[in-house]
Amino acid sequence: MAEKLKITLVKSPIGAVPKQKATVEALGLRKLNKTVEMPDNEAVRGMIWHVRHLVKVEEI
Repeated sequence: MAEKLKITLVKSPIGAVPKQKATVEALGLRKLNKTVEMPDNEAVRGMIWHVRHLVKVEEI
């Protein structure tokens, strides 16, 4: 596994389920095309899995 993940919001969560909106917010993604670096662990991977249609992920 990589040490960190680079997560970019590529699709708007406006029409998403409220739980998915909350997950995007919890990942620290506030605006479209914003990128955050998060540690690569099971909790973050689980969050990404739930909103995988809204984000792009790269291993660093």
